[in-house]
Amino acid sequence: MLALLAAGSVFFPGLFLVSRRTLQCLLGWSEGDAVIVSTRLVSSLQAVMASSAGCVIASSCRDVLEDRHWLTDTYILFATPYFLYDIYAMFVCYWHKLQVKGHEEAGRGGLSVRAAVPGFLRREILMVLHHVFMVAFCFPASLLWRQGKGDYFQGVLFLAELSTPSVCLGKVLIQYRKQQTLLHRANGVLMLLSFFCCRVLLFPYLYYAYSRYASISLHRALLAAPWQCNLGAALLWPLQLYWFCLICRGALRQLRPRPNADEASADQTGRR
Repeated sequence: MLALLAAGSVFFPGLFLVSRRTLQCLLGWSEGDAVIVSTRLVSSLQAVMASSAGCVIASSCRDVLEDRHWLTDTYILFATPYFLYDIYAMFVCYWHKLQVKGHEEAGRGGLSVRAAVPGFLRREILMVLHHVFMVAFCFPASLLWRQGKGDYFQGVLFLAELSTPSVCLGKVLIQYRKQQTLLHRANGVLMLLSFFCCRVLLFPYLYYAYSRYASISLHRALLAAPWQCNLGAALLWPLQLYWFCLICRGALRQLRPRPNADEASADQTGRR
């Protein structure tokens, strides 16, 4: 148990450092660019690992409640440190974005790390709370409280990470102002579909699968499910709906026709 936690605690930060150094030394990237892209690479790799584990687990469990797979607890232990690492990585990205936006004093002592923390928390509070909840509640719930039952459902939960690579790619493309490229638009469609299928529909499907297994109605499945499951769903599903709404809003903004340079200039002249 401790060995897997230690392995995850070394693997994800270590991969981040190796990626950052590689991008800086071999490709000559700036530290800020290397940090941002390395963070997305690690998140994408973790997502691929989690979704692969989820596919193996879910496809191996014929009895959705009683069947067990060794990979379930193994990956939970290995991946839990990722969420703590990711909070740190998000803060480092935020720190470098401050510098990119003209806050060069941040790197010269004008803005201390402690002073940057409140702004980071205001900006990323939902993601930080999500990660803390994953460690403080979902980790013991998945490893201890379920008492070895429901590996299938845990595997399906891992599949939520299928949407993460497209989300990460979209953020990188936006960061480098590639919103008008075909790659960004194609990735946007993939992100919408994967996020909706793997995150928005995730919790309704879990209750549906349990209702079929127990041969009870869907509303009775809500009442029969363990309180830990209901609490986790009640807190995590609204977050997924909120983030999906943000993705949809961004997609609609991209679909709106933008005025060309001549129209924009004429509009500004008319206002004057």
